[in-house]
Formats: sequence, C-alpha cells, structure tokens
Amino acid sequence: MRGIVIAGTHSGCGKTTVTLGILAALRKKGLTVQPFKAGPDFIDAGLHRLAVDRPSRNLDQWMCRPEYVIECFRRHAAGADIAVVEGVMGMYDGDSSTASLASLLDVPVVLVVDAYGMAESAGAVVEGFVNFGLRIAECGMETVKSEIRSPKSAMKFAGVIFNRVASENHYRRISDSVRDVPVLGYLPRELDFEIPHRHLGLSIAEENPIAAANIGKLADAVIRHIDIEELIRSAGCRVSNPPFQGEGQGGDGSLGQATGRRILTHPHPGPLPEGEGGKAKRFRLAVAYDKAFSFYYEDNLDLMRDAGAEIIRFSPLVDRTIPERADAVYIGGGYPELHADALSRNRSMLGSIHAWAAAGKPLYAECGGMMYLSKGIRDFNDRFFAMAGVFPFETRMTKRPRLGYREILLNEDCIIGARGERCRGHEFHYSEIRGSALGQVYSLCDSRGKALPAEGFRYKNTLASYVHIHFGSNPYIAEQFTAFVKGDRIE
Repeated sequence: MRGIVIAGTHSGCGKTTVTLGILAALRKKGLTVQPFKAGPDFIDAGLHRLAVDRPSRNLDQWMCRPEYVIECFRRHAAGADIAVVEGVMGMYDGDSSTASLASLLDVPVVLVVDAYGMAESAGAVVEGFVNFGLRIAECGMETVKSEIRSPKSAMKFAGVIFNRVASENHYRRISDSVRDVPVLGYLPRELDFEIPHRHLGLSIAEENPIAAANIGKLADAVIRHIDIEELIRSAGCRVSNPPFQGEGQGGDGSLGQATGRRILTHPHPGPLPEGEGGKAKRFRLAVAYDKAFSFYYEDNLDLMRDAGAEIIRFSPLVDRTIPERADAVYIGGGYPELHADALSRNRSMLGSIHAWAAAGKPLYAECGGMMYLSKGIRDFNDRFFAMAGVFPFETRMTKRPRLGYREILLNEDCIIGARGERCRGHEFHYSEIRGSALGQVYSLCDSRGKALPAEGFRYKNTLASYVHIHFGSNPYIAEQFTAFVKGDRIE
C-alpha cells in the first residue's frame, strides 16, 4: 500500500496547509488519493475532502485499538493510488503520537519544518528529529500509562518540506544544512493561502472556507516548489498486518467484554419495514447534517450502514420536520452556537424534535447535538436562544475549552450498549451545562484513568452527551443501536 505520513515539528508549523497542497497536487496529477487524519479531529478531515472529493478517515490509536486502525487504513487506501495521512501536534508528541502511527502503519514520514526565522539551524532541527526517532527505536522508550507502543523501529523519513521560506537564497541555505534526509522542497512565505479560524479551530468544510480556485493555486504552488514525483516514489511501503476481526478492547486491551455479549433493547414505537426480498429488517437513520451539525466520524456512519442503517440526511437549520421515513435520529456535533438564532427560529423543527423524544423514539446526540436538545444556548454575549427543550438544562458558551480523551462505562442499558459495556471517545467544547442534569448514564475517566463527573443524559429513549464516541472503540455499538431501534433482544 503506497502512503506517506505528514508530520510536523509542532502544532502550527503548516501541516494542514502542506497536506491540503499535496492532496490537491496529487489529484491534479491524476492520482486517486485517500486522505486520513491522525487523532480525533473532525475539521482537518473535513478539509481533506475539499481537496480530493473523497471522505477522510480518522486513525486514532487510543480510541480504537491498533488492529482496527490498521484495517481502517488498509480498507480505505485499497481503492486509491496513494494514501496521505496528516499527523497531529508535533511528530513525537502525546501517547498516540504521529511517529507511533507511522510505525504502526509502516509508512514513511514527510517532516514539515517552519523555516521562519531560521537558516542553517534548520539542519539541526531535522537531524534532531531523525536522531530522536533512532534513539526511541534503540531504547524502546515507553510513555507512562500508555497503551500505545512507542516506535520500535527507526522512522522511515521520505523527506522534509520547509514552510514559510523567504526566498530562493533562504531555501538554499536551509536545504544545504540538511544531511541524510531528502529535501523535497518548500512553500514560500508569501503564499496567498489561509484557512479561516474560529474558537474550535479552522472553519469547517461545510462552510466552504477555501474556494476551489484557491485549492488549485495551492496545488500549483506545491507542484512548482515541491518534488511530487520523488514524494510518490518514496510512498511505497505496504501494510501486512492481519485485518481487524471485531474483538472488543478495554483498559487491558479487551474493551467491550466487561459483560460478555448481553444487549438489552426496548420496543420501537411502530413497525419497521422488511428489507428487500424479505431479508432481515433494515432501519432508516436520520442524520442531522448542515453548517450547524457536521462532526461525525465517517467510520461511525459506515458501521451503522453495515449494521442495517439507511442514512437519511436532514437539516435542523432549514427543514421543517424530522424526515417522515425515519426510525431513529442521530445529531452530531458542530457549531450550533454560531447558528443559534436560525436554529431557534425554526420552531417547526424544534417541535418535531421535542415530540419525537417525548414519544420515546430513539434519538442519539453528541456535543452540539446535546446543546440543541437543551432548553437553550447562551452565546458568548450571554444572549439566550431557545432550543428543543428535551433536557431541563441550558448550555452556556465559555472562554475556556474542555477537551480530552474519554473512556465511558455504561451504568445502565441504553441505545448504545448494555450495562457494564465500555467505549471510548473525545470531547472538545467551549460550553457548559447550567441547571439540573438528571439521568446520567455514563461513568467517565480520562485517558490516564482519572475519574471525571458523570455524563450521558437520558430522557426516555433519547441519549445525549458531550463525548463524541468512536463506534470503532467497541464493535457492538452499531449492533446494539440497530437492535434497540428494531426492538430485538440479543443475549
């Protein structure tokens, strides 16, 4: 499998710009490109799609065990000429580092270095990153309390790309300082390309923050200043690990096996149609998708399809009601606070959501979706916008974020699993709950095992939380969700 991992010296060095440019340049050369994003980030993955018109996949070793990550990479890269993985933070940062992922996938690394304010010192930076990888391979450094193994073999460096280079003379000085690693090229400092930002990071793809013409210009700049042919030649490694077979995984590598296989479900209010030819029943899952709600792991939707879901998209911003044919609703995260006025004014949809929940029909929501189900949202200026009122609390925007990995233990049977099941996810938000929050279903801890306040709010058959769960962390979530909606009982 041909692929590269684009790593950086630190956050903000230009990984996303370089990644988008390489994706667009490879596509312009006629290659089919499969993008991936290391870690839990939704926004970068969405931007990848703008460059190659192909969904990007998250590869997260903490949320999903390594076998699942390898199989995800293999499965989605199989139909492409080359795979491009955008790393996270600095190359060696974190328990689930970009270096660790590159080692796991056996894919070479392209290191992005911000050259602003440097000349010959750039060579020292590159040499330090290469030698640090060799030292890890030699010493077998393990991160404290990490379930993710550090790289056990020397990093394979496909080359280095410099960002924000002032001139051709500047480029000659920094490239001449590099030893034993190919210098693939650079992006100029005066490059006219910028992705708008806001409080959660870059603007989302659904807002079309980058015009197609600008992506084209970025592709041209990459082709002009970076040796794309050499990069393609370097991306020849293959993944030979066995495919993921669907076992669970937990703190000891067996998440999802706390209770054996006991899924309890609740009757669905109303009949479900049979599948084609009288086969097993399928169900229609209405997924909220627009500028306010777009944060979904692509794997979650795929796993739901595999379990029998027909995905129907709808917009809480403009549609009047939940789709008539829906059997269950999934409202993901996003930026409801930026569209609070429009969401609040769509009273018909709010009434439809409230009536759906009150009738006991299946509804699952995460982060922004949970905010939408609250009494209302107070924005950064303390203006209140009424929402669906399914839950008795309101949410208020704050200046400080709450973020991090989360492991969930289910305290009772619910739409995503049976009591005692475990799964994993991530939260990142600038809001908090105000008022009573009854019916907590989750016990939470962070990636280090530190206990956190209970979460997972339940009203009848509606379940909502700040945590974005990756369904790949427990292969029974999609199965349980389907059984819950169908009203089946699986022991």
